[in-house]
Amino acid sequence: MFTKPFRVKSNTVIKGSDRRKLRADVSAAYPSLSADQLNELVPNKEELNIVKIYAHKGEAVTLYVLQKCPAFFQLEKRLYPTVYTLWRYPDMLPALTTWPQVVQKLIGGADLMLPGVVVSCTGLPDVLKGDCCAVTVKSNRAPMAVGTAALSSSEMISSGMKGKGVNVLHTYMDQLWAFGDKTAPPTIPTADTSVQVEGGMEGVDCGGGEEEVMKCEGEETEGQCGSAAVQMELPCQNLQDLGLGEREEKEETVETEEGAEETQGEEDSSSPQEQMDSLLFQCFLHALKSKLKKSELPLLTSTFLRKHMAPCCPRGKHLDIKKSSFKKLSKFLQCMQREHSLLRVKELTKGVDSIVEVDWKNPELRSFCVPVDWEPAEEAVEAEGSGEVSYQPPEITPLYGVTSRLEPLFQEAHKKKGAVLQASEVRTIVTDYVKTNELVHETNKSYVNINPVLCDCLLEKSEYQDVEVLKWDDLFSRTLSRMQACHQLQFPGKAPVVRKGQVEPIDISVASRGSNKKVTIIKNLEGFGLDPLVVAETLQHRVQASYVLHDVPGAKDRQLVQIQGSQVQHVGKLLIEQYRLPRKYIQGLDKAPKPGKKK
Repeated sequence: MFTKPFRVKSNTVIKGSDRRKLRADVSAAYPSLSADQLNELVPNKEELNIVKIYAHKGEAVTLYVLQKCPAFFQLEKRLYPTVYTLWRYPDMLPALTTWPQVVQKLIGGADLMLPGVVVSCTGLPDVLKGDCCAVTVKSNRAPMAVGTAALSSSEMISSGMKGKGVNVLHTYMDQLWAFGDKTAPPTIPTADTSVQVEGGMEGVDCGGGEEEVMKCEGEETEGQCGSAAVQMELPCQNLQDLGLGEREEKEETVETEEGAEETQGEEDSSSPQEQMDSLLFQCFLHALKSKLKKSELPLLTSTFLRKHMAPCCPRGKHLDIKKSSFKKLSKFLQCMQREHSLLRVKELTKGVDSIVEVDWKNPELRSFCVPVDWEPAEEAVEAEGSGEVSYQPPEITPLYGVTSRLEPLFQEAHKKKGAVLQASEVRTIVTDYVKTNELVHETNKSYVNINPVLCDCLLEKSEYQDVEVLKWDDLFSRTLSRMQACHQLQFPGKAPVVRKGQVEPIDISVASRGSNKKVTIIKNLEGFGLDPLVVAETLQHRVQASYVLHDVPGAKDRQLVQIQGSQVQHVGKLLIEQYRLPRKYIQGLDKAPKPGKKK
């Protein structure tokens, strides 16, 4: 369902009533979840958005996105967990097991066929037709796909394990997974490794169509499951590509010195979680000491992480709060406030924390020294995912096209109708034409005599009898004004693009909606190489307001951004300061409210 890119219709912050309704729906759909697990999936204060999308076949789907990661998707009033949620709670759904190679076909859009199902000693999970279920791989319980059962468990067995088993809706590495933080699946070992393969399975057919998944060859087991286990050889290449299953460790004989072994042992003594905690604390102190300025306070905690802590991460290391013992930025900052008294965090906006105060005289902060060998990473790590991307504005060059009326003037320069020139090239061609035809005035060199060609090209009919000479500046300005306006966009690292007409500026306007509510509308972002979705998400985090994307009528592949409130100042600041677009190409900045006393 999500094998191809989908279109985002709207992205709004969830309301309190919708949050409570979602918690009730999740509890009703998945009663096995405990109260603590339910609070983690639908927290009270964590960032939770409702994203409405259209799949590539036109299905309307609602996503519930928790901290930039889709947690659930709703289709036809039914709630399904994503693989991100199932990796946290693998026992949330009944699961059918398959081989690692089969997942490649599922990712391509195929459904799970019963000949590719691995039946464990305990048999198939108890499912009814239409029940929501997951798909795992042998040797790893982390679900790789989510779908609905095509048959009940008893019908699967009675059919001889032939036919379709699961109608797959969402898989690891599809577009819904890519909408999140794109983490790889964890390795969750299975309790029982012996398997019994039902049905005649002949080889692994890697060349099958999308709707038929592989069949695996094996010996049929007789009697109890524990008496004989099926031995199957699986290609290692598929396992390495997907990062699934158990990887065979190759023994290598390497001669090392005793001192090197001791050093390695000391480095490995601390767990990965402790190492991430240490790195997190180092980047935190580094950011406070050398990055954060007092004038920036109060500052959103998410902005502090993205723009201050992430750039302090040493080259070659990855800052990931989820791999630390804190798991969340809010818990880490609470620890820094409670145990170290380094800063004070306050909820200035409902559900949004900000750093309001820093103790610059704290002994730990004052004694911290930036590592001598520290070098900034080439690319800052976005630990929380900000939606902002590296952008370089295009170089815009005005151009002029030769029209049929001016073609005789440019004929000597071998420029035909439709030729595109810069202003300096037009000036040179006109100057050469005047000098070649000896049209410079005999007594006053600042004037040019008008010959029949210049008369037809540059003069109006009412001027034919009266105007005999023109000044040089007037000659050039008349020539440029009678040429077709064009412009060239040169994006860094890309071939230049020439377009007809003047540069269409980005238009910012404020409109009123129901109950006299204001909304800000932004048009023509695509003309400057900006993605409306990225701009909308960036603004959403800056102003904490919901946005909606609308298709522009009559314009193919064009969308406008509508964001709640009068946000002209914030939009202008984003486009001018972050995206570095010239002010002259932004229309509507004068509609921003003037600072002053409120009446």
